Amino acid sequence: MARYIGPSTKIARKFGEPIFGADKDFEMRNYPPGQHGLASKRKKSKEYGTQLKEKQKVKYMYGVLERQFHNTYNKACRMAGQKGENLILLLEARLDNIVYRLGIAPTRAAARQLVSHKHITLNGVVCNTPSAHVKPGDVVAVRERSKSLEVIQASVASASKYSWLEFDSKTLVGKFLNVPVRAEIPENINEQLIVDLYSK
Repeated sequence: MARYIGPSTKIARKFGEPIFGADKDFEMRNYPPGQHGLASKRKKSKEYGTQLKEKQKVKYMYGVLERQFHNTYNKACRMAGQKGENLILLLEARLDNIVYRLGIAPTRAAARQLVSHKHITLNGVVCNTPSAHVKPGDVVAVRERSKSLEVIQASVASASKYSWLEFDSKTLVGKFLNVPVRAEIPENINEQLIVDLYSK
């Protein structure tokens, strides 16, 4: 199955939260999609269904496919510490996510496109691999000839700031200072459900 490119609001409604960021359509219709979306009687999810739904939500949120996600989970298992936290931290360290967190792009999908279209440099070298792993001390910047792009300028103007990242909005150069602690990551994710799912 290829990457999902359909309506993002429909997926957000499926999970009951705006997983792709602020969404006016979701605010107006924050109930499940489909003709029975407003029905009060819905089948109650079992344990497996709840765990699977959480995994699917994180996959859509970070824009990764099943094989990528499973490989990331296996890597998290080989690291010291809690598997669930390691998984989230590895996803946060992806280049496309760092570009999004720095405010260079308004969404992760837009960040992925900027990276794949060679608008982003990693440590001074053009990198077009959205899944590239960014380490503490690495410098992520907008390529010189891409700094005037309207989408980048508009996104930088309304960017949020995070304690583990440093960004100069004038030069469009950012730095990954340190690996964040789980409590600093704002996404509503219950990573233990994913660990339980893969542990079966």
